[in-house]
Amino acid sequence: MKSVFTTFIIFILTSVLFADGYLKTENQIIVDGDGNSVILRGIGLGGWMLQEGYMMQTSSFANTQHQLKEKIAQVVGEANRDAFYDAWLENHITKQDVDSLAAWGFNSIRLPMHYNLFTLPIEDEPVAGQNTWLDKGFELTDNLLSWCAENKIYLILDLHAAPGGQGKDAAISDYDDSKPSLWESAANRAKTVALWRKLAERYANEPWIGGYDLINETNWDLPGNALLKSLYLDITNAIRQVDTNHIIFIEGNWFANDFTGLTPPWDNNMVYSFHKYWSNNDQGSIQWMLNIRNTYNVPIWCGESGENSNTWFNEAIKLFETFSIGWAWWPLKKIEATSNPFSIKKPSGYQSLLNYWNGQSSKPTEQVALAGLLQLAENANSANCIYQKDVVDAMIRQVTTFETKPYKYHPIPGIIYASEFDLGLNNYAYKDKVVANYQLSSGTYTAWNTGWAFRNDGVDIENCNDIKTNGYNVGWTDNGEWLLFTTDVTKSDSYQVSVRVASQDGGGAIRLSDNGTLLTDPVFIDPTGGWQTWKSVNLGNIQLSKGTHKLKLEILVAGFNINYLEFTALNTSIEDDDINPEQVQLFQNYPNPFNPSTNITYNLVNTENVEINVFNTKGEKLRTLVKQKQAPGFYKVDFDASGLASGIYLYSIKTANNTIGKKMVYLP
Repeated sequence: MKSVFTTFIIFILTSVLFADGYLKTENQIIVDGDGNSVILRGIGLGGWMLQEGYMMQTSSFANTQHQLKEKIAQVVGEANRDAFYDAWLENHITKQDVDSLAAWGFNSIRLPMHYNLFTLPIEDEPVAGQNTWLDKGFELTDNLLSWCAENKIYLILDLHAAPGGQGKDAAISDYDDSKPSLWESAANRAKTVALWRKLAERYANEPWIGGYDLINETNWDLPGNALLKSLYLDITNAIRQVDTNHIIFIEGNWFANDFTGLTPPWDNNMVYSFHKYWSNNDQGSIQWMLNIRNTYNVPIWCGESGENSNTWFNEAIKLFETFSIGWAWWPLKKIEATSNPFSIKKPSGYQSLLNYWNGQSSKPTEQVALAGLLQLAENANSANCIYQKDVVDAMIRQVTTFETKPYKYHPIPGIIYASEFDLGLNNYAYKDKVVANYQLSSGTYTAWNTGWAFRNDGVDIENCNDIKTNGYNVGWTDNGEWLLFTTDVTKSDSYQVSVRVASQDGGGAIRLSDNGTLLTDPVFIDPTGGWQTWKSVNLGNIQLSKGTHKLKLEILVAGFNINYLEFTALNTSIEDDDINPEQVQLFQNYPNPFNPSTNITYNLVNTENVEINVFNTKGEKLRTLVKQKQAPGFYKVDFDASGLASGIYLYSIKTANNTIGKKMVYLP
């Protein structure tokens, strides 16, 4: 009782502080209370109030939530099942989730509601035709709304599972085909209308409610959508009797996208909501919705999208925002998934249940099963989830920039794991040939990350069993693909570079470059005897100056897996140069020994008159490679020894205050 009272106090204070208005429509856009245009950038909380089989890894035997509940009760009993669901609802969404969304840059949340948290099914009502209201759903929503208000995030209520279920794709709405659906029962429709009136009455004066998404993804044969339109009108009328402040979001039939019979708008504060999955991200893919917006002068909103790669996410969001369309992604978290901001770790006890239900093992004890379920609920708390920053970065930062940023801090000398390449777009942070799934447009499903591990980019990543590993390696490589790593070279030096590779029987070729400058020649990879049989291959010695370097690992010829790059300092004489940063730095030539050419690199701290010369061991000058005034920076000059005898040669750099020399070996 105390928590409910506190929540309403927060509501009252929030209403006073933000009494200047609500989200509303203005011609073809959504505006806030001050009339400023608002692009909704949101996340759907799928899996919290309504579990779909694919999210729980149960779709092959319990695709709907009611089926899963029955399965659980058969193993642990109804009381323990209910204890699990209480723990799940308590942990799956907390204030920390909302705080995180706000910090990342999201401004809205779409809440998929299951009606049975708010009211009884018609079959369980003590008096037919009456509505028993349940505290659980309202309290959960109250708490969520208070967190949203504190973070200035709009909360859009979405009736995802309507009484009876609104579609034969049963998992979406927890439809039970042994009972009358929403469309087969006037009682279910009446309960739906009553529920929306109850919700609108409760939240009518709450400015951080962004609106009401009346029915999610109807998928039912409804000629002309007449019954859908009729129900929408009844719900709208019920809402407007108690709430004239909030937007009403209208989805079409057939997974939100068939608006036959649902135009023109019947309310002056209404938005048409479509869903978009697995299609090309071009104007043509949304033109039909742009036509609705232009024809009826009404805003449109992509109320659900996602379940694809980072590249697809980025493309779709850029498309939406180019046309001033808000969006809500689906969902925030799933069990062992790469395509969401949070991944829920799967406990072994829950895996034992899955194995039993799949017919792969004996029935676990009630104690083991319950422990696994409760651990799963605890793991669903974002404090215990794996945060997948690449997903959030693709959806927010990468929408407005081509710049890459380090996935993590990479000091040199040290090890850089291949799977920890930069955050950024394809062709900027990495190059991969298959980066998204466009099956609704292409007719062919494509896996963007064939290993389904670690990251949601186009790069293929799998679990790694090498002795030294971060747990993952890059695999399924293709000719011309590459990875970029932003590194911090902690001291200017020569470095021996090796790459850790594995190849069943193919091999390949690889090379390393720095901001377009080749650091190594192509190095060929021999078969190692297995895709997890690892071997270190020397790429040679390179020179790197202290500071930030963007190193590109290029796959010239594919056929091998990559675990990591290792940089080992050779501690050449340049380390002495670092003692006095005013000195000129001359690096060891590469390759060395060489035939017939090699690269000589050097670094200038100040503008200098520079002379680079080559001598024989008698001190006789043979070549002058550079003789000019040069600005501060890192330089490379080629030396071709063709025409000279093999042997030891000296090279030097001379400036006004410094002369530094090194040896090199020319082999026949």
